[in-house]
Formats: sequence, C-alpha cells, structure tokens
Amino acid sequence: MLGKLLVGIGVAFVVIGLALRFAPWLLAWFGRLPGDINITRGDTRIFIPLTSMIIVSLLLTLILNLFFRR
Repeated sequence: MLGKLLVGIGVAFVVIGLALRFAPWLLAWFGRLPGDINITRGDTRIFIPLTSMIIVSLLLTLILNLFFRR
C-alpha cells in the first residue's frame, strides 16, 4: 500500500515537472481563472486561488481513486 502511494507521488511529480518544462503557459494560466481572488492595495497583495484549488482537488481525487479502487 505504501509502495503504491510512493509510486503515485513519484509519477505525479514527473508529470508535473514535464508539464512545467514543456508547457510553460500552464503557469500563466494557473491562478488567473475566473473565481480566483486577487486584491492589490498599495504594498499589500491578497491572493486566494479558489477555482484553481478546486481544479487541483478534482484532479488529485481522480488520480488517487484510480490507484486505490483496485
């Protein structure tokens, strides 16, 4: 069980690394979705990535369900 989890985490890191290496537009897209809150006043910046975190949560849920449903 622990072995599957470690392999899954390793695969996720490889996929994320390849995506960031070969698709840098993902960084420009992530955090600028409708529903992400960005408040800037003077020197203070508040950033709350609601929509982006919902998408990350859904993707992680799908990936983990693929590993642990068997």
